Amino acid sequence: MADTQMQTVAFFGASGGVGLAALKQTLASGRQCVALCRNPAKLTAILPLESNPNLRVVQGNAHDVAAVSTCLLARTGVLVDQIISTIGGALVLSKMSIDDPEVCRKGAAVLLEALANLRRDGAVGKPHIIACSTTGLSRFGRDIPVAMIPLYHVALKVPHEDKVIMEDRLVSSGEEFTIVRPSLMVSEEETTKKVRVGLEDPKTGRISAAIGYKITKSDAGRWIAETLVLKKHDEYINKIAMITT
Repeated sequence: MADTQMQTVAFFGASGGVGLAALKQTLASGRQCVALCRNPAKLTAILPLESNPNLRVVQGNAHDVAAVSTCLLARTGVLVDQIISTIGGALVLSKMSIDDPEVCRKGAAVLLEALANLRRDGAVGKPHIIACSTTGLSRFGRDIPVAMIPLYHVALKVPHEDKVIMEDRLVSSGEEFTIVRPSLMVSEEETTKKVRVGLEDPKTGRISAAIGYKITKSDAGRWIAETLVLKKHDEYINKIAMITT
């Protein structure tokens, strides 16, 4: 992999929550970062460009191939080193759904299309795609506490169906990926709690378990940055990591 200062990481969904926490840590490491935002002012109010010279902010939507493609080039003809996608919809409890029930599956499809188009046009590189999903989706046994089953399989059924499709698209894509499944994310607060990790191979099954009730968005973002970007542990490549505190 390239030297730290030469590495470029693209972020989708970094205006808040998990993505913002991961972006902050990645910027602090000296890596070049590109963030796609529908409202750039929201991000630059938190991370002013004048004090973050290694940050480039692009206005656009993660469902727009052209906008996504702009973020995937580190320089002419060369793809970024890593991609972190934490996009998701806003929960609408009254409908037991989210404002866009296909937000994650569309985001994955657009991302893969953009990569294919850029390679067709001559771009080189194989970015490591890191996608934020959720626990409760395992095909290899229970990965949530029993008390959480009604919430996950009834109230959150629609957004979880969307994330399953997103995951399946990444797994079958041929791209290098890590899917991160945090337990229920309850706040933005960063804590000092140790993050416990379970691991699955999407083709062969459960490697280790980590079942818990919750994790904060900031703790999830910190774990992503520290484990998958700053150090990039190979055991997570083409695997699914369940994280909780």
